[in-house]
Amino acid sequence: MDDASMSWIKIKASCDRTSLDDVCAIMTMIDSGLEIEDYEEFDALSKSHIYGELVDESILSADRSRASVSVYISSDKPLGEYLSFLNERFRALGINVNITTEGVCEEDWAKSWMQYYHPVKVEKVVIVPAWEEYKPEPGEVIVFMDPGMAFGTGMHETTQLMIKLLSSYVKPGDFVLDIGCGSGILSICAAKLGAARCFACDLDSVAVKVAKKNIHENGVDDIVSCGVSDLLSAVPKDETYSIVCANIVADIILRMAPDVSRYMRDGGLLLISGILEEKAKDVTDVLRSHGFEPVCLINENGWCAVALAKV
Repeated sequence: MDDASMSWIKIKASCDRTSLDDVCAIMTMIDSGLEIEDYEEFDALSKSHIYGELVDESILSADRSRASVSVYISSDKPLGEYLSFLNERFRALGINVNITTEGVCEEDWAKSWMQYYHPVKVEKVVIVPAWEEYKPEPGEVIVFMDPGMAFGTGMHETTQLMIKLLSSYVKPGDFVLDIGCGSGILSICAAKLGAARCFACDLDSVAVKVAKKNIHENGVDDIVSCGVSDLLSAVPKDETYSIVCANIVADIILRMAPDVSRYMRDGGLLLISGILEEKAKDVTDVLRSHGFEPVCLINENGWCAVALAKV
């Protein structure tokens, strides 16, 4: 591969499956696209026969006691600093990981998703890869996704938990703010669930580019707008929202806690995901101190999502 085509570096952390949630939490602190290889989950999906089987030989023969998490950073980023950060965090938690790196061109990275990515149903929402044909059942809400270089396929628990909250709380006419939008999946879901307007934002300009493409492909350009923003910094200040959603790590949620309420309507809802169960109380306690009250908490496989009302 020549240097001109090598636009990304893949950082892969291989670990014991029992450490997977902690490894995910640390890797997402890099704020890049997240790729998880958890072969026990592939087994469960294959046995369900709902959306087809995964039959790749390398998956069938993989060690079920192991898992891996990968993130992708631009090749012009300081790789050494990222590796030092990860090693320090893993050592602090006593997690034994094997970290490897490799150069990847953007086209190859995007195509690598396709071998793992299949339709996923969450409540009445079905996330369908843009390259697959799918015949919807009555009442299903179809969201077509091509994640490209952005986080948000619908396969990870944190995304699915947030979709469950959106399915429960989005009402026709709602204004929704999506912080850390990644592929745009949550804003698109909100629009298709009846929201009147959504603003999606992400610090990563590549994610915003991907999100805009997905927004267009789902025909919700008239509802969802998207822009680059470091959390709330570029969110229009002349608008307030009935729902704010953020599927990001706990530390970042706490960073925006003092300011998010000013963007919300009275009685509005803050929906958060990406939180490890053991951190849920700490996060909700801080949000209580900033005028929010939890109204719903759901969890899955060590992750939780919370709906909080502005009071």
